[in-house]
Formats: sequence, C-alpha cells, structure tokens
Amino acid sequence: MSKKKPTLDDIFNDDEFGLLDSKAKTSTVKTEEDRLIDSFEEINAFIDKNNREPSTSSMSEYGLLAKLKNFRDDESKKKIVKPFDRHNLLGYVEMEKPSLDDVLNDDELGLLNTDKDLSIFKFKHTPKQEDRAQTDFVAQRKPIKEKEFKSYEAMFHKVHQEIKAGKREIKPFKNIEKNLHIGNYYIMDGILLYLESADLERTEWEQKSGNRVRVEGRTRTIFENGTESNMLYRSLGKQIQKNGKLITNSNEYTENQLFVSSGLVEEEDVQTGWIYVLKSKSKDPKISEIKDLYKIGFSSTSVDDRIKNAKKEATYLYADVKKIATYNVYNRNADKLELLLHKFFASTCLDIEFTNDKGQRINPREWFVVPFEVIEEAIQLILNGNIVNYTFDFESKSIKLKNN
Repeated sequence: MSKKKPTLDDIFNDDEFGLLDSKAKTSTVKTEEDRLIDSFEEINAFIDKNNREPSTSSMSEYGLLAKLKNFRDDESKKKIVKPFDRHNLLGYVEMEKPSLDDVLNDDELGLLNTDKDLSIFKFKHTPKQEDRAQTDFVAQRKPIKEKEFKSYEAMFHKVHQEIKAGKREIKPFKNIEKNLHIGNYYIMDGILLYLESADLERTEWEQKSGNRVRVEGRTRTIFENGTESNMLYRSLGKQIQKNGKLITNSNEYTENQLFVSSGLVEEEDVQTGWIYVLKSKSKDPKISEIKDLYKIGFSSTSVDDRIKNAKKEATYLYADVKKIATYNVYNRNADKLELLLHKFFASTCLDIEFTNDKGQRINPREWFVVPFEVIEEAIQLILNGNIVNYTFDFESKSIKLKNN
C-alpha cells in the first residue's frame, strides 16, 4: 500500500518549531511629513523650556531659528504643522477643510459600509428623540460678513504684530474667573480669538468653607478665521484651559497706562488704588426712581473707609451708598482709568444740583445712568487697551465697535 503524500496544509500545520511563523515587518522609514512635524516639535520643545523663540545667540539656536523662518515662509509646510502649533508661531493658517464626500470616500476600512441591519442613520441603543430632554441650544460658529469683519481683522493683525515684536506674551491659561475677561485675546485650538462681550450673571451659593461665586452666561466670541460664536462663558474657558493659551495685554499699554490683576500679578507689584462702582441708597425720588444710576470713582485708600461718611458728602448725593463692585489696580494710575471711564460715559452723566447748608450750589459729576454690566465691560476694555476701538451708544445703552 503506497504511503499518502502530505498536502501543503499538512506541512504548514506540522511546524513544531515555529519555523514558518512570521511577523509583518514595519517600516522605520519616516515620511517627509513626519520629518517636518519632528522638526517643528524641536522648536516647540525649545520654547517650552526657555519661554521664548530661538535667537542668533548660539549655533544651536540659530539652527532652530532658521527652521522656524523656513516654516513661516512656506505655506504648504504651515498647513502640515499648524495642528502642532501650540505657541501660535505661525499665526493664522488657512486650512483646507474636507467635504462630506471626501470623508465618505476615504473609508479604506469600509467602516461606513451599511446593510439593512447596520446603518449609520439608525440608532438602536440611544433614546428616541421624544424621550430626550430639551437641551440648551448648542453654540456653533458662523461666518461674519466681510464688511463687518474688517475692523476685527485689523485688530487680529495688530495682535500678531505685537506678539512678534514682544509687546504681548503667550501665557498658560489656568483659571477661568481670573483669566477669562471681556476684551482680551486668547488662543484656542491654534486659532486666535477675541472675547468681545458676554451676558454674564453671578450666582452665589453657601459652602462650609464659605460662600462661592460662579459666573455664567453667553459670550460673543470672534475668531480670526472670520467666524463668531455665542458659546457659554465657562465652556469657552474650559476649552481654552484644555487646548489654548491667554495673550497678555501689550507691554506698551501696560507701561503707559496701568496694570490690573487678571491672575498675573507678581509679588513685587504694588497696589495703587481701587476703582469702585456704587449705588445710592437715597430716598429722594429724584434719585431713587432713576434706574441704572451708578457712581464710578477712584480711591487710594480702602473703599469702605472712603464711603463711611457718604451721607455727609455731596459727591455721594448726601446719602449712604451700596458697594456694587471694586477693582484692584496695580503699578499704574487708577485715577487715569477713572477719567477714561468718565469720558467714555459722558453722554449718560447725571445732571443734578444740590444746595448745601452754606447756600453753595454743588453739581456732582461722577454719577452715570448706565447698566452695571456695560460699566464692567467698559472697564475690561480699558484695562486691556481695546477701548479705542469702541464707542458708547446712548440710544441702546450699549458698547459698539467703531466703524473704521
């Protein structure tokens, strides 16, 4: 009887020593794109360590500086490494956005192939629409009309120039309440943004360690790519915390005007006074019936000490006052801020006369008929130097961007 010849399957299955086992070789050859990203990460690592861009002070730095210049001069390379530009070294880069057809056609693994039982448009394990709770509307970015965006575009361009010239710095964003302010600039996901306004409310709740205040509300946020969003204040802050930075006010403005704490005050900074906002407790109908009447003032001493004799002073309308807000001012002249605020809201200044016990006519000029949230917005715009781009509209009692 002839012996049965082994088949090919028998030979493969009888590989006792695993001689036929093999592993797919992985290529260690880097692509051109990989090399560009690695090169850009070298620059990022240098800035992480030294908190500045490379210079010509040494050969190693000069090499990194040359690489950075090469990236900045080459639009195609910019598009490759922009997602890794955590220090905003490249400024705004127009990225190509894939269409829905591109996404669907690029399905190499067939993940989007469907049949009758499996469809990306049928959801078996999620609640039906009628079972879902009605949620707050989701903020989405929408394009700004080209004519309206021109003013913002000039502002963004100026900020980029000031960063490049060292007049502004890019810093970590650590605290929403301390670092997220109306009128300031930030970087989020590699894009420069401007927090123009916010409809904010402060809520307070009790805790064992003391009362806590939380700020909530919708914002109007402008992005340098020509879009805007009304995302929630805290959502914006969390996104910047996760993948962004804050941009400091310009050194030039800080040196020539004033500097107020926004979470960046150092130990050596000297407090030079307080800006305060007060509301009158007067029972005189000429005063008490005026809605949104506030006094904006400056004090080089404690505000509580300054107002303790309010009912004896004409500047306080001969009545006690309620302290609405105070702002600590560091290193520079707080009285200049007060003067700027008075000029900005001049059209709403209360025009009223008193006659004191000596028969003298007194006309206090520090009371303004304007909503508090608008005063607060103006203070932030003055502190960061952007007030020059805005004007107060008397009719709407709101702050509007100037038409350039």
